This record gives sequence, C-alpha cells and structure tokens, in this order.
Amino acid sequence: MRDRLWIADRGLWIAAGAVLLGWIALFAITYLVERPVLSWAAPLLGAAWFPTVQLALACAGLAATGWIVGRWNRFHVLLFAASLAVWNFGLVPIDLPWLIRLLADSFESSRYLESFFTSLATHVLLFSSLFARAALNRARHPAFSLNLR
Repeated sequence: MRDRLWIADRGLWIAAGAVLLGWIALFAITYLVERPVLSWAAPLLGAAWFPTVQLALACAGLAATGWIVGRWNRFHVLLFAASLAVWNFGLVPIDLPWLIRLLADSFESSRYLESFFTSLATHVLLFSSLFARAALNRARHPAFSLNLR
C-alpha cells in the first residue's frame, strides 16, 4: 500500500514538473523568439498580415512546447492544455471562458456567429498544433538504426 502511494505521489510530481516545464518553455519561446520576430517583421508585413503571422508564430510556439512537454508522456500534454485553457497569461490567443461566453451570446443573437466560428477555428488550430507535435514526438520506428552485434 505504501509503495502504491509513493508511486502515485511520484507520478503527480512528474506531471506537475512537466506542466511547469511547459509553462517555462512557452514563456521563453514567446518572449525570446515570437515577440522579437514580430517586432522586427511588423514594418515589413503591414497591418493586413500582422495577425496572420502572429497566429502562425503562436502555433509554432505551441508546437515547440508540445514537443518539450510530450517528451515525458502524451498525457502530460493534456494536463498542460487544460492549464493553458484556464490560465494563458496573454501568451497565446487562447481564452476558453471567453469562447464559451461568445457561444452563449451567439444563441441570443446571430450577429455573434461569425466571430464565434472564427474564434473556434483559431482555438482548434492552436490546440491542434500543440497536440500534433506532441503526438509526433516519438517515432514508432526509427528511420535509421545501427545494429552492431
């Protein structure tokens, strides 16, 4: 019984460490890579392309974070995504409580439907980039293998 509790406690700490590492990686990627690239590229892109490039860089940042968190376990990516859905600290344009409120508003008035579907597609794209890179993290069969016997 005591061994089972120790293993469960250890697994909880490993999962918490993976989620913490994911947040550290997302902060580092956002502040050290995404924002400098956006500030450098903004005058070149113009106002029309800025949101598109911002979304593409957010997807790339989430993909890199999914790769880092997914090195431990794919379940840890789900935990990180759940924490990201609750708190995002303005790092990525994910805001699930706002999306749920927008859904409720779209039932009251159809003028909110277009923005709801646009936001829903954005959220699906961002979460998909996180999960896709985590799923592709470990190859099932290595492309090249040395058998030195």
